[in-house]
Parts: sequence; C-alpha cells; structure tokens
Amino acid sequence: MKKPLRIALTTGDVDGIGTEVTAKALAKIKPMPGVFFYLWRSPRMSTRELSLIDRYFKRITVTSWPEALKVTPDSHKQLVDISSNLPPALWVEATAQTCLFGHMDAMVTAPLSKTAIVQAGLEDMGHTGILKRVSKVKELFMGFIGDKFNVVLATGHVPVSEVSSHLTSSRLGKAIRAADQLRRVLDKKTANKPLALIGLNPHAGEEGLIGGEELKIHASALETAQEIDIPIEGPLVPDAAYFKENWSRFSVYIANYHDQGLIPFKMIHGQESGIHITMGLPFVRTSVDHGTAKDIFGKNKADPSSMRLAIDWAIRLARSSADLSIKK
Repeated sequence: MKKPLRIALTTGDVDGIGTEVTAKALAKIKPMPGVFFYLWRSPRMSTRELSLIDRYFKRITVTSWPEALKVTPDSHKQLVDISSNLPPALWVEATAQTCLFGHMDAMVTAPLSKTAIVQAGLEDMGHTGILKRVSKVKELFMGFIGDKFNVVLATGHVPVSEVSSHLTSSRLGKAIRAADQLRRVLDKKTANKPLALIGLNPHAGEEGLIGGEELKIHASALETAQEIDIPIEGPLVPDAAYFKENWSRFSVYIANYHDQGLIPFKMIHGQESGIHITMGLPFVRTSVDHGTAKDIFGKNKADPSSMRLAIDWAIRLARSSADLSIKK
C-alpha cells in the first residue's frame, strides 16, 4: 500500500483572497483517498471559510508547524489545520524546508505580496526568492500551465531596462531545458509538440537590424538545444507568437521576460484556467496565477478555479514523482 501524499497549502496574505480561494477549492476537491492536506492559515480566517472546509473535512487544529508534522491523520477526511500567528512568508519558508527534506510531497501557495515578505523580515523577491534561498538552487524558472497554451519565463522579476543584461546564452539555455522538463509532464499529445522560443526584439530582431540578441544569444541557445535533441522552433516574432492558430502548434512558449509571457497568458486564461509551477526545484511547488486581490477581500467574490487546478497539479506531479529539476 502506497504511503499517503502530504500536501501543504499556504494561504498567503491574511487580508487577501488566499483563504477564500483555498477554502472554496478544498470544498470542490473534497477529501481524496491517499492524500493528506496540511493547511497554513491565520487565526483571523473567517468562520464562513472555516465552516466551508468543515462541511467536508474534520480539522485537526494545531498552532505550530512542528506540532503539525507530528500529526498523522487517521483518514483522508481529516485535515491538519495550522492556525499560525507567524507572518505568512515564514509559512512558505518553513514548508519549503520541509519539502526539501522529503517530509511533505508538495506545496501549493496562495498569493503572497512582496510587502508581506518584507514585513516578515525577509529580503527575498517573491515566493521564488524564498524557494531559491531555501533550496540553494541558483536558477529557478517560472512555468505557467493553461488550457490554451503554456509558458516558461527566461527571466523573472527583472526591470525591463535590465532584461538584456540578464538574458545570457547560458540563462536562455537553462530556460529552454526548464521548458523541456515542463513539456514532459504535459499530456502526451501536447508533449509531442516542439517548444517555441520567442525573440526579444520587435520582428525578432529582423536579421540584426533591430537588436542583435537573436543572432547571438538566441541562435546559440537554439543550437545547443538542437544538439541535445530538444524539439524547438524560433526565434518567433513576439507580436505574432501568441496568435490563436499557434497555440496548438507548440507545447511550451519560452518568453524572454516577465510581461512578454504573462500579459498574453493572463489575458487569455484570466484567473480561471492557469497555474504556476516553479521549475528547477527538487520538490513540487505549484501556485495560483493571480494576485492577492485585496479589493475583494472578505466579499465572497473570489474565483477558486486557479487554486483548485494548482492543488490538482501538485497531487498529479507528486503521484508521478515528476522530475522538475533542470537537466544539464
């Protein structure tokens, strides 16, 4: 008999929609045989949201992570409920450490603001910064799975003015390998399609007339990818790459910078059908693809679809022992 999976959920900013989308997602997923959920939340979590969870799960409430790790539920219908006064950024840090040592099989994160991280006394830039520090993996990549198309970002939270200096052949090559790892966990039909590398400059540089990155950095990265048999095409013209007719041609797009990938991804997928996966970690971490939405906090208006998908994908990846590390 297989050991039950242990999936940790962090609910993000206490005044954001993290608790709402998590409660709603758990209510839709319901108890799953072979899966134990560990829920980090603030003591301020609303009774409405807790009552929603209580319709389907029996909560075992503790006040610290060490206490939670000592609890082994008797049934998948039980949920370990950590009512914690720690800053939410520290929930993420503690959970990542636990995943690193194999005591949790996956972590799923609700939105966490950069402000909340700073207020917790950390210097990390977002979830990815925390995960990078804890895992000691120097380069992680943000991957996004949607029902229309998928994206990996070659650079993360970098000012646009600095993108070109961060976009080395080595970095782009690793992003391609990260995208290839993501391709391999997709459904078979999609996984058989090539990657799509997007150009950095207008018209993909137009043979060096509008910037030289495509002739130097992209060409080198493409050559290396082809040498190790990664199916890939590009560099694609950025303003045409995401045309609808291209969605079915490629398995994963590789975007050069944050907004080149996420503006089209979020415009098409909104908050309903996209999730984030951190590529390069030695463990599974998935997340919603939206922010804290503090303007609708407490109004019972948040859509839980992305959180539900993030939990589903975490379970799927953990069950398959998917390798999300970046191959050399």
